[in-house]
Parts: sequence; structure tokens; C-alpha cells
Amino acid sequence: MVRSAEDRIVGAVTVVILALCGAAVVFPLLYVVSVSVTPIGEVLKNGGFILLPREITFAAYAKLLGDSGIPRALAVTVYITIVGTLLNIAVTALMAYPLSRKKLPGRSAFLLMVVFTLLFSGGIIPTYLVVKSVGLLNSLWALIFPNLVWSFNVLIVKSFFEQLPEELFESARIDGAREFRVLWQIALPLSVPVMLTVSLFYAVGHWNEFFQAIMYVTDRTLFPLQVIVREILIQSQQPLENADNLTPTETLQMASVVMASLPIIAVYPFIQKHFTKGMLLGSIKG
Repeated sequence: MVRSAEDRIVGAVTVVILALCGAAVVFPLLYVVSVSVTPIGEVLKNGGFILLPREITFAAYAKLLGDSGIPRALAVTVYITIVGTLLNIAVTALMAYPLSRKKLPGRSAFLLMVVFTLLFSGGIIPTYLVVKSVGLLNSLWALIFPNLVWSFNVLIVKSFFEQLPEELFESARIDGAREFRVLWQIALPLSVPVMLTVSLFYAVGHWNEFFQAIMYVTDRTLFPLQVIVREILIQSQQPLENADNLTPTETLQMASVVMASLPIIAVYPFIQKHFTKGMLLGSIKG
């Protein structure tokens, strides 16, 4: 097929736009990684802006990992991410499946409650009082239960369930299957894309947990990774007696960003194909 001059121009413009978008994505990532492994002299010489370091050092990572609180905080973060995500998915599925059944008594009222929470919340102080009254303060459950289910994710999974063929559910019921078995053996196996998508949302939220930790936890042994990294960054800004041992704040900041983001970035490629499919199939209908 012979391409016209107009098609070639459109193709060239498209390539340029995609290249600029790709550079806009890659540049910040390259900058963060480069500064995190750059020696202090080069960082100070270039005013903190480094794109391709001439020398590589892992002093910032050694300082972060050398802190006694980092391994413990990492374990806390991994725990709340795994346990929290599993509980999130369980509650979301158990909530979304009944709402996807049009014969559910009071379905409209329940859906209204879910949508209402997207627009309004109880507020910080009432939420704190609830967490305190049920005895969750200074416990890892305080980092999990307050965000046990997200209304937006419930609506996504509900829409996905509604798109599954109703004939499958009817056949299972004719064979004597109850609703929980229909959910476990039919709905969930067919919902892997949307479940992985929602799991990623929940996992990222737990991995980046910070606000709830400083609100509900005062025991330093229960601090997640983000809180400990913040403490290290604050301490790094304090003047040191021995300037030779100084690690620049910018380098520590970028190293902490890499450490906090690397696990999620490493997991994402494995579920990327499911992520796109899940978002499209589970999109909310107007």
C-alpha cells in the first residue's frame, strides 16, 4: 500500500509525540536513579542535577540499609502489604458479587451507600476515635482495617461480574450450587484480570502507607518503611561534625525513592497484560 504525503506527516507527528511522552516518563526515573548512585562531590558540583554519573557509589543505599530500623520497617511493610491485600480482595469480592446480582433485595440502597462514601467521609477525627475505641491503636491492624475496602474498587469488580454470562450462574444453580460456590468456582476464576488490577491498587496503597502510621501508631517497632525513611531524611538534614562523612540530602532522598518504588516496579511487568484488560472489562458503565 502506497502511503500518501498526509499519512506520512501524521505518522511522523505521532512518532514525535510518542517519543516526547516516552522521554517525559524515562527522564524522571533516570534522574532519580542517577542521583541516588552519584558521589557527593559530583552532586555538589552539579548543583544536585545528575543525569549520567561519571562515578557510581552506593553510599546512600548503605546508609539507608545500615539503619537498624530499615529491615524491621521493611518486614512490617511487606506484612501489611501481603495480608492487607489478601483481606482487601476477599472483602471486595464478597461485597461486589452480591451487588452485581440484580435480584438482590435492597440492591439500590446498598449501591447508594457505596457511592455515597466516594463523595463523603467521616473525617480524620471521627475515624481516629473509631480506631481507638475498638483497640487498634499501636497495632498493625490499624494500618489494614481502616482501608479494608475501597468503594471505587468495589464498583469496578461489580461491573466486571455483571459482564459475565448469566447462563453460567444459572447452570451452576440448577446443578445445586449455592451462591458462595458460584462465586468461588465460577465468578472468581473468570475474574483474574480485574482481581489482579484491583490487587495492584491495594498493594501500592499498603506499600506506600504513611499517613495512617503516623496517626495510629506511636511504637517505633511498628513503623512501616515510609515512616522510617522519612526519619532518616530528616536526620540527614542535620549538620554533622565530620563533613567528610556527609551524605547529601538529595542522594538520600533519591535512594529512598528507589527503595520504596522498586518492588512495585518489579511486580508490575508480570501483571501488565492483566492490568489493561481488567481496567477495560471492569470499567464502570454510565
